Amino acid sequence: MVADNAFKTFEREGWEQVALPYHDAFAPLTRQSIAALLDAAEVEHGVKTLDVACGPGDVAAGAAERGAKVAGIDFAPAMVDQASRLHPGIEFRAGDAEALPFEPGSFEAVVINFGVLHFADPDRAIAEAHRVLEKGGRLAFTVWAPPERAPGFAIVLNAIERHGRMDVGLPEGPPFFRFADRVECERTLIGVGFRGVRMHELPLLWRLPGADALFDAFWEGGVRTRGLLRAQTPGALAAIRIAIREGVAAHLAAHGATASNGGDIELPMPAVMTWGVKG
Repeated sequence: MVADNAFKTFEREGWEQVALPYHDAFAPLTRQSIAALLDAAEVEHGVKTLDVACGPGDVAAGAAERGAKVAGIDFAPAMVDQASRLHPGIEFRAGDAEALPFEPGSFEAVVINFGVLHFADPDRAIAEAHRVLEKGGRLAFTVWAPPERAPGFAIVLNAIERHGRMDVGLPEGPPFFRFADRVECERTLIGVGFRGVRMHELPLLWRLPGADALFDAFWEGGVRTRGLLRAQTPGALAAIRIAIREGVAAHLAAHGATASNGGDIELPMPAVMTWGVKG
């Protein structure tokens, strides 16, 4: 429990600090999964929908555009403030995914876009999603595919492993890529009462203004990897940045691609989407 609390505090404080940089660095990527996520949860006109770990509110806004009756919740007040500014007219509130402040059966759909991998106790959060859904309601969530399928992660993590340290004293959290695994997803969702559990990989593509932007995105806009990078020595950071440039160049060359005339690059960053129905 102490470890869980330390990790939850680390994550909450991290998202408080990176609310604006995250929106610039990652939101253009994470928005690409919204339509599929809402389709999986069958979010349409009039559907009572909860966006958990709403961040800047993009998924909630997408649900509202479909005519859903939507609310968003996030444990970082800075994210709630940003979502409220970006999407006035939608109800956003601060709250914990592991203790949702809603009555049982309040919603017909719960969606979580890349939030599950930031929860201290994701099993409890999934159980809470089940609790606040009505019978027949649908949960859908996304996580990142593991590095072997996501070059954007592989390049950065390999550079840190080669030129820095991974054991830098950050609070230990659940395995980052746990819910990219079918067995784990089915076991967890079926265990709390979901049925018809399905998974699908979404081929997202990260467009960045050059190789250095990959380093900068994690340095400014992430939480776990940001903490890992910021714990490195200056010398290690310099080597990591160079290794990331080289990793991007190697990836592009291996796939017969090059940077655009303006220096822009594209890296695959697939997501794994899981959904199920409350029995």
